[in-house]
Amino acid sequence: MSFGSFDEGGRARPMAEINTTPLVDVMLVLLVIFIITAPLFHQAVPIDLPRVDSGRLDDKPRVVSLALDGSGGLFLDGAPASREAVYARLAELVKLAPSQPELHLRADRLTPYEKVADILAVAQRAGVAKIAFVTEATR
Repeated sequence: MSFGSFDEGGRARPMAEINTTPLVDVMLVLLVIFIITAPLFHQAVPIDLPRVDSGRLDDKPRVVSLALDGSGGLFLDGAPASREAVYARLAELVKLAPSQPELHLRADRLTPYEKVADILAVAQRAGVAKIAFVTEATR
């Protein structure tokens, strides 16, 4: 491979040609190898799997909606409720539900943090581990 001549005259320029013959040879060899080995990928071991009739599992968790208004009033699934009623309902759902219930908590912007923390403590004491805070998107 030559980049120039040994002539030190002013007209000596480097050769800017690339010999592509070895590249083409390597690509053709790789193509032949791929053509030979590609059918081998589709061979599978025949296995007679057992057949069963099964139903689809619906593991959707029970969602409980709890809202706090600005004055600290509680609304469980849209109905007014007391702190004790919220605890009793959440504890009942934790015991009876096959999967862990989810608590979706909506709190008014003016609700004091103390009220929100109190409801979180009630939910934790009842055994609820999945709590989501519901918010509205800003425009």
